[in-house]
Amino acid sequence: MRPGWQSSGDQLEALVRGYATPEASVLDLGCGRGGVVELFWRDVKLAAGIDPDVPSLAGHRTRGMPILRAVGEHLPFAADSFDLVVSVWVLEHLRKPLAVFREVRRVLRPGGHFVFLTPNLRNPLLVLNRIGRALPVVQTRLVSRFYGRRESDTFPVQYRANTVRTLYELAAAGGLEVAELRVVPDPTYLAVNGLMFTTSVLAERLMPKEWGVHLIGDLTRP
Repeated sequence: MRPGWQSSGDQLEALVRGYATPEASVLDLGCGRGGVVELFWRDVKLAAGIDPDVPSLAGHRTRGMPILRAVGEHLPFAADSFDLVVSVWVLEHLRKPLAVFREVRRVLRPGGHFVFLTPNLRNPLLVLNRIGRALPVVQTRLVSRFYGRRESDTFPVQYRANTVRTLYELAAAGGLEVAELRVVPDPTYLAVNGLMFTTSVLAERLMPKEWGVHLIGDLTRP
């Protein structure tokens, strides 16, 4: 139906791999139990991960990769430590995104990249998660049942860094420049059966392009 189409995850991986050179130092911000960085961590000079959730760190799939318990607002690293910071499904949970953006800038070397993937608040599907923000117990149970994700891996959402406009504002205030900001439609987001997939494809065609369900960002430190 869409020859050449790539999911947001595939696009993110391609973007990250382009910056993950053998001499690069990479930080996985909000690493959880693993993610895109675990695919290439042995191929770079240094890869480390941080996450505030102890059970997620205990269950991290990549044995041998340095991981620390920490939050994005207070990164436990010296200035100019990393060439690349990667953050996947994290920005939507941040209570103080500007503080995180400033910390990312601090630990990035000049010319370094901050690459992230997060939901787009302008997409109608996010209405469900807005309800979940008010009723976190309901959100936790629905997400875990709908996507097969364990309840312990479902966290409250804030959506304070989840529109194109907000991300441009946060980047400017945090001392970062926007190299690229993609809005990515994804009809497979609700593809639990054929009917829902077809409905998603039709809805995607009718919606404005800026309502795509995911945002991929590539910010740089000047």
